[in-house]
This record gives sequence, C-alpha cells and structure tokens, in this order.
Amino acid sequence: MAKFHHHFAVRTMSAAIAAVSCAHVYAQGDNDLLEEVVVTGIRGSLTDAMDIKRDASGVVEAISAEDIGKFPDTNLAESLQRVTGVSIDRSNNEGNQVTVRGFGPAFNMVTMNGRQMPNSTALDSEGVNRSFNFKEIAAESVSGVEVYKSGRANVTSGGIGATINIKTARPFDYDGFTAAGSVKGMMDLSNEEGDDVTPEVSAMISTTFADDMFGLLVSGSYSERDSQSQRVGTEAWNRNYGSADTSAIDLEQNPTGSFWTPYTFGVDVSNHQRTRENAQVVLQFAPVDNVTASLDYVVSNYEENIDMTRTSYWFDSPQSVTDANGTSTQIRNPNDELNFWAWDYHFLTENDSIGLNVEWDVTDTLSLSFDAHDSTSHSQPDGEQSETIANLKNPRFDLGNGAIGLVDIGADINGTDLPTIIYDDSALQDQTGYGAFDKENIATDLYQKRGYEVENNIKQYKIDGQWDNADSGALRTIRFGVESTEYNVDAYRTFTAVFGLNADISGLDLTFNPLGDFGDQLDGPEGLFPYLADYSAAEFIDIIDDQGLFSVDPATINRVEEETVAAYISFDFSTDFNNLPVDINAGLRYEDTDTTGTSVQNGILAMGFVGDDELRPVFDDTPSEQSLEGGYTRFLPNLDVKVELTEDWVARASYSTTLARPEISALFPSTNINTARPGGPFQASQGNPSLLPYESDNLDFSVEWYYAEGSYASAGYFKKYVDNFLGSTIEKREIYDINGDPLRDPSANARPGCPDASNQACQSQAGDPIITWDVGTPGNLDNTEVDGWEFNLQHMFGGSGFGAIANATIVDSDAEYDITSFDQTLALSGLSDSANLIGFYEKHGFQIRLAYNWRDDFLLSTGQPQNGNEPTFTEAYGQWDLNASYDITDNVSVFVEGLNITEETSRQHGRYAEQLLSAEQFGSRYTLGVRANF
Repeated sequence: MAKFHHHFAVRTMSAAIAAVSCAHVYAQGDNDLLEEVVVTGIRGSLTDAMDIKRDASGVVEAISAEDIGKFPDTNLAESLQRVTGVSIDRSNNEGNQVTVRGFGPAFNMVTMNGRQMPNSTALDSEGVNRSFNFKEIAAESVSGVEVYKSGRANVTSGGIGATINIKTARPFDYDGFTAAGSVKGMMDLSNEEGDDVTPEVSAMISTTFADDMFGLLVSGSYSERDSQSQRVGTEAWNRNYGSADTSAIDLEQNPTGSFWTPYTFGVDVSNHQRTRENAQVVLQFAPVDNVTASLDYVVSNYEENIDMTRTSYWFDSPQSVTDANGTSTQIRNPNDELNFWAWDYHFLTENDSIGLNVEWDVTDTLSLSFDAHDSTSHSQPDGEQSETIANLKNPRFDLGNGAIGLVDIGADINGTDLPTIIYDDSALQDQTGYGAFDKENIATDLYQKRGYEVENNIKQYKIDGQWDNADSGALRTIRFGVESTEYNVDAYRTFTAVFGLNADISGLDLTFNPLGDFGDQLDGPEGLFPYLADYSAAEFIDIIDDQGLFSVDPATINRVEEETVAAYISFDFSTDFNNLPVDINAGLRYEDTDTTGTSVQNGILAMGFVGDDELRPVFDDTPSEQSLEGGYTRFLPNLDVKVELTEDWVARASYSTTLARPEISALFPSTNINTARPGGPFQASQGNPSLLPYESDNLDFSVEWYYAEGSYASAGYFKKYVDNFLGSTIEKREIYDINGDPLRDPSANARPGCPDASNQACQSQAGDPIITWDVGTPGNLDNTEVDGWEFNLQHMFGGSGFGAIANATIVDSDAEYDITSFDQTLALSGLSDSANLIGFYEKHGFQIRLAYNWRDDFLLSTGQPQNGNEPTFTEAYGQWDLNASYDITDNVSVFVEGLNITEETSRQHGRYAEQLLSAEQFGSRYTLGVRANF
C-alpha cells in the first residue's frame, strides 16, 4: 500500500476534478450589466440541468453539481441512476456501470470533456471490455454530466444507449481565487475486519494571475472504504444433470420436460478494502482575447483487495426430485465431501490522461478548436494476478470399491428462500474418529491463479470548427470537424489450475468459525452450514510453493489495434412554421475503422489427464504469433427537430444512426480451451477481428411542459432498430497440437496411475481417441428492436423550499430471453424498467434529500459462472438513500449521507426464480463530514 501511495504522489499531487455549477441571472438596464446572481444548491443544480434539457436540439439529460465539489451523490453512477432512462449495476453495493434505455455498459460511450476514455479490467470471468467503471471516479471531481440519448454528428460515436460526457472544471470557470474542500468519515455498518471509520478527503484550489492571462487549477481526492459482504449461492444450474424424479413437471410450462440441478451450494464471506485516489492539474493561457489554450493532466488510481472464504460442496452424482418447472427441490448425493475455499482478489487500476485544447475565435463568426489527448488505463500494473484461489476438502478413502468420500450431502430448495443444507459425516467419523469440520479430515485439492493485465491507450486528435451566421436567415450555425482515434489494447491473460494436490498443510492457519448471525438480512439463513472455513489463499500458495508444487502456465498475449478516422458536418436552422418557432439540427458523420487483432501464445503439446474432472493442455516453451484483420466504413446521419408549441410547451422529434463497437475480447484471434472434462464437454473459443459494429437506427419523440421556474413534466417515446448483434456460432472441429496433429483424450482409456498431473503417461498418446471440440466464435448474427416510454416530473413547491422528482422508464424488446428455449442466439442483457422518486427540502441553509431508486428484474448474462448455456437474472431491487446538510456560515457546512439505509439485499437466479444463484447482503453505510469553500 505504501508503494502504491508513493507512486501516486510522484505522478501528481491533486485530485479529481472539482465541481462547479452556476446559473447566471442578469438584470440589464441601458445595456449595462447590473448584477450577477449565482444560484447554487439543489434547486440551482436542478434548474441548470432543466435548462440544458430544454435548450438542446436532441434528447439530452444533464446533472449539475450543487456547488464547488458538491455532486448530488457520493458516487457518480449513483447520481446517473436518477436520470430518466438510466439504471446501474453495483459492485459491492457501490454504483459501477450504467445501462441506458435497456442497453448495458458495453453499449454506452463515456467521454470526459468530449474525449473518449480508456478502460481496463482484470477479472478473467469478465474478459476485456469497453465498459467504463464509474466507481473509479470521485463524485467531487465532476462539475456536470451530460447524457446524449440521441445521436449527434459532432459527438464521438460508440454509444447505442447513450453517450455520457463527464465535465470537469477549469480555472477560467472561476473569477480569481477559489478554494473548496471537504473532510468525511465513512461508517460502513457491514464492516467486520477493517476500520470502523474510513476517511474521504477532497480539495480544490483555482486561481488566475497576470491580469487573467494565466489560470491554474489543482484538485485532489482520497477515499477509503472497508466493508463486508455475505453471500449464499451456487456456481451454476445444469440441465439434465444427474438423475431425477421428474413426475411433477408441468409440460405446459416446461415443454421439453428438462430438469435442472445445481453444481454446488455454498456460503461465503468477503472482506473488502478499497482505496481511490483522483487528481487533476489544469493550466490555462489566454495570450490574446481570441485565443485560449488549456493543458490538463488527470490521474486516478483504484485499488481493491478482497479476502473471501467459502464453505460448500459439489454435487458429483446428484439424485433429485423436481417441482413443476423442472427445478430440483430435493437433492441427495451420497459418498461425497465438503469443500473449503479461499479467494484472494487483488485489483489495481491506474488511469492517466494528458490533453491539450486550443480555442481560436478567428473572426466574429468563425471559431476553430484543436483538441488532443493521450490517455491510458492500466490494470494490474504491478504484474500480480487478480485472483488466487485455493480449495481444501475432506479426504477420500478406498474401501474396496474405489476412492469415495464419506460425507453424504444434499439440499432442500425452499421456493425462493435460502436452501436447507444437508450433510451427514457419520461415516467419516466412524472411519477416522473426526468429523467433516475437524482439521484432521482436511486435505488439499486444488489451486488456481488467473486474471488479466490490461493496458488500454487512446490517442485522439480533433479539429472542430463553427461558423455563425451574422445575417438574417434560417441557417444559424454550421459545425464541422475531423477526428483521428488510435485505440490500442494489450491484454496479458494468465490461467493456471492444478488439481489433485497432495500437500502438507499442517502449517496453514486454518480455523472453522460458527456462522453466527451470517445472512441475518436474507430469507431463511437458519438451515445453512454450521461453520465457515477461514484461511488465506495467499498463505496456501506460499506453502505449495515451498513444497515445490507450484507452477504457472504461460501467458497468452492479445493485442487489438483499432484506428478510426472520422469527419462530420452539421447545420442548425431556426425558423417559424405556422408562427411556431422551430429549431432544426441536421448532421452527417463519416467513420472509417481498421482493426488488427494479434495473439501470442504457447503451442499445445498434448492434453493431460490431471484429475477426475479435468483434462488440461500441456504447453511448450515457444510462443507463436497470429494476426487477423478487419474493418468497416459507416455514415451516421442525424436529424433533430424542436418546436416551441407555446412559451411553456416544447415538442421534439429526432432520428439518428448510432453504433457501438464489439467487445475487445471478441476480437482476440487466440484459441482458448475453456472446459475439458473426461467424457466431455470439450469446449473452446476463438475471437473474430472482422466483427462489424452494432448499428442502431433511432427514433425519439417527446413533449415537455415547462410550467414554472425549476418545474417541468415530460413524456417521451423511443424506438431503436439494432443490427449486427453478436452471437456465438458453435463449430464442431478438431484443435491441433504444435505438430499439426489433433488433440486426443487420454482419459478415454486411462492408463495405470492416472489421473496424475506429473505423470507423462497420463498425457495424450497416438492411440487415444481424437477430441471433437465445440468451438465458439462470435459473429454478427441477428437484429432486434427496442422501444420504450420515459416519463419525468420535476416540481418545486413555490417558495416553501420543498421539491420532488418522479420519473419512470418502461422498456420492451423482441430480444427478451425466452426461458423455454435452449437455442436462442440473441437476448439483450440489461433490459429492464426503472423508476426514481426523490423528495427534497432546501431553505434557511438546511438541505435534505431522500431518494428511492428502483430497477425491475433483468437478464444480467446469458451464462452462469460454471455454465455458459444457462442465464443469470438479477431480481428487482430498490434502494433508499439520504443526505442532509446545514450551512454553518456562508462558507462552511456540515453534512451526513446515508446509502442503502434500509439494508436491502440482492438476489440472482437462473432460468426460474427457484433456481437461486446468489443471495447477497451488504448493509448500509453513512458518511459524516464538513465542507468549506472560499
């Protein structure tokens, strides 16, 4: 940690990006400026956001900071979820990524001050994607956010759902010297092992000098969070796994008569330690009145360490009884074992961006600007793998019929409550004199080391121009520009899994702790395991390494180089139609993209029979390179029409074509063996750099009523026609070793002494049967339609100080997941209805806001952690948040913030609601602090 903080301090000193929001009201007489009134606070920020929405030609939503360094929520994503049509997903109950109008994180473009921002991820299970992580940005660093729901020619492409532009402050935004800062203490009520109170500190100083020729802004923030999450669940539900009594199945709701049985059930506890550091330095220079240059450097570091332990079991030969939909409700598996897992997660992401912007007012009617930035996001720059996994188990005994476990396991599924866990270790006690939770009956099983190191660099250069018509006429403005973007990703993937360990762990610090009040916020935790294993995965690996049993597979290196050249032109018209003021924006954007995907990986010598449930490739020592190319050209038009029906009523209609580029992992040409088990399945995957982007033709219609200061109501309808949706094409084929021979199955006719990872006789030989693999390759397979309604009401109750916001989004699509289908190629994840209800009071220096955010159930993924063919649904979730502040003086205020104050829990399930995948509780958290500005 000390090294991390030092590295941060060396790179820059300030923090992320202070915020300002001002609504300027001018009273003029004799053409002279008499007074400027700066409106801040809740009402000011909401009025400012409303004005942005009203004045925009397309469909735009906005959030503005309430004051310098004071954003509406402690997390940027949690502020965005208040916007109509925007919903979020959470990581450890902290806002992380956004979904807009039913389109998940991968379909939304995030920019900062109009610049495309890089992203990097470390989790092996997530792959390498373009989804921006909002949890890495402190809310104090942002002055405003604009959400462009309709396409614009002059807005960077990449978002089908929306383009979200994060705005940060510059010194010329302020009049002379300005300073602001805050100090908070966070109390996360879920915390058990970290600090009960953790700090959050932010500060910003801005000044101008040399007769306002120069400006300098320095800002910074630092925050820590210690917390705990508790979870009950399984890694997958598998179709027709084991044997089952299916007599209760109702064929009307389950036409195929299939049944589903879980792989596992377990309870786990995760202790989180999160540190976030943001900083910004901005230098502005105005040598003459018509030229302004801005040089800025932004950096953010995010580190999270998670220690997780789990007690569980794995159904090897389940026997079950099903309910009407085919879900196994009574599961029994004799002669098995318990498993005791430990995870060590380590996430470190460093982001930095340096940019130059020059604005030149060439004449009174023509202005030009040049913008360039070089931005990098680097996950795991320390080279550490993000996941270390260890597993212990009860021993197996050979009692004359082969090695078996002596613990009978089972589960009763109690509808949508938690399962009742069943285990009987009496046979194990008879054999050894000890039970399943005694250290004398604990043996080593496996370890894994896996994860990505990703470096994502974006170099972007833009020249923009604007011509304003000084004469009369309908044409008011012409905007034009050219843009070059170099998007480069280097991803180093490591995956090592060793099964069948036989190590001495007498020195391992292993304890079994009673569950106690584990899961006390969940439904029915009484029937779970009596104890939770507690040990360190890192210590386990050290012991394995000391005994010479540790090995690491060679990394696979993947690179994607994506070069895009773009140009645009747009026209703004203002005219009257039947005495109604009409504003029109018409634009066209041209884009040409070339993509090269490169993979470097070691060749495969053979398949090794290393465990009862695993075949693993044996690699050579010589990496080889493979490259594939692709590309596409697109024209993206837009047309926005806004009509002022009356002084208070506005109607608008928009048409646009937008695109979103494929996930980075889908462009890797490497072939990866995903699953290889004795007898199958044999599954592998390969990327496709020739993928085309998703394309969407968008229609928007809305009516807005601005009936009082700060108050309005709106209703809108949207429809999207999306082409080129990705799906996986499965090809049955052979995979070849370094000699060009097909890989073979050494487990089909197992030789003596096998399985054994160290025995060469357990590797493929010429007489073994050839493996036929299911190789999944992404392709542009399908199209779909998405439509929906958005309703919003914002009302200020006169001069009482009270106000309220209510909004709702209703979304529908023909790409909804069909739970009765097993061959669906297209399903839109993230599609869900959402709603917000916010009440606030602001008067006499006192502010209070109570907000409820609700999101209906939605398809999170078409796969599960251990089964890529079964869906994951996140159930409906609602959360109450509260913040309040009091102005002690004009410059100093105290505040309290509460998130998830009613301690809501989250739940995920498989194909049916009874198929529990995860039930998780996080608790609530509060911050208490003081804020000052001068």
